[in-house]
Amino acid sequence: HFYKRRMAPKEDKPKGKKPAPKKVAEKKAAPAADGEKAPVKAVQKAHKVQKKVVKGLHGTRVKKVRTSVKFYRPHTFRPARAPKYPRKSTPKRNKMDAYNIIKHPLTTESAMKKIEDNNTLVFICDIKSNKHQIKSAVKKLYDINISKVNTLVRPTGDKKAYVRLAPDYDALDVANKIGII
Repeated sequence: HFYKRRMAPKEDKPKGKKPAPKKVAEKKAAPAADGEKAPVKAVQKAHKVQKKVVKGLHGTRVKKVRTSVKFYRPHTFRPARAPKYPRKSTPKRNKMDAYNIIKHPLTTESAMKKIEDNNTLVFICDIKSNKHQIKSAVKKLYDINISKVNTLVRPTGDKKAYVRLAPDYDALDVANKIGII
């Protein structure tokens, strides 16, 4: 039939004859002549390569067991930004410096009474400033130590700060130095 492929006729091998034995004795004699074994690292490397050859590269992969019906895409690597140039030419200036925080001292009668009786100075401050900023600003501007700061927001929208001085400073002297009195 023309579909059947024709194979070459098999040659009958004589059954009595066996293939010649491999020459084992000569192989064993060769390393003995050198007198040293192959280096350990090379042997380990060879074993590693042999294992890869025998098992194949993808031999030990196991299919992951999925336990839920939802599939969330894996998180990929997102490198941190490493810009080639700064997006702003200069850093932003801090607008809340000591001169902006404290606008002016208050010189009303009640403020004068505070200076005389309570060792306290009264300032009108920036509405966005907090007690820590007011304390550091007064310390910087007038070189005085402060024990505490009380604040309130007036109905006009200003912030009033009552700055209590440390016991070793006199509010009257500081007020004279500033020029309130």
